Amino acid sequence: MNLVVDIGNSLIKTAVMDGGEAVDVRRYEIFEREDAMALAAEYPSLERAIVASTGQDTARVAAILREAGLRVLEMSHSTAVPIGNGYRTPQTLGVDRLAAAVGAVCVMGCRDCVIVDFGTAITIDLVEGGVFRGGNISPGVRTRFRALHDYTERLPECEPTEEQLAIGGTTREAIEQGVMQGITHEIEGYIRDFMQSNAKLSLIFTGGDAKYFVKRIKNAIFAKCDLVFCGLNTILEYNASIEEDIF
Repeated sequence: MNLVVDIGNSLIKTAVMDGGEAVDVRRYEIFEREDAMALAAEYPSLERAIVASTGQDTARVAAILREAGLRVLEMSHSTAVPIGNGYRTPQTLGVDRLAAAVGAVCVMGCRDCVIVDFGTAITIDLVEGGVFRGGNISPGVRTRFRALHDYTERLPECEPTEEQLAIGGTTREAIEQGVMQGITHEIEGYIRDFMQSNAKLSLIFTGGDAKYFVKRIKNAIFAKCDLVFCGLNTILEYNASIEEDIF
């Protein structure tokens, strides 16, 4: 069994992986020593862990996991991955984006795809021929709602909705549909442009708010396993297989 730790913009997420499946997913605002000890005690078969971060907390969390008896791989831009990476500045690439691409290629078997990850930010990334090509980043669903509320005087703070209306009949509906339909049209535009040069592309959705868009956008594949978890676990196994002294 492996432990995957994804340190995001808002939360720290952990997943106990057994045979490539996430059997226990937990979320923390702060990951402390007692959290690591609790996981190690509950899952004595845990041996290895991978820690990936979009911020600066990787070393602290890795140290805590090592205290709990795990061998830890701290993912960085120099970590070996089982797919090609065509990003021109790999040192600035978010490890979650690359991990999602690894999950799409190695776990889902999609060598040509567009991966849309709905989190604090929305990332739209292109994989062709099993190689990560790059992509774009825009504000996430809840980030857009918060921005409208925070930067205007009278607009209420709204939440994602599955309701689909052509136009909003109230201010709340106008905000809800404006954000949800705006993101829908944004993604459909990317798909239309990308498929002009590669008609084989699959569309994969992942992330916490992906469920709100599966019905809005045709032919989207909802990743049952969080692609970042699956990809990080694959990267951990890949590195363990080629070099045992990385831990």
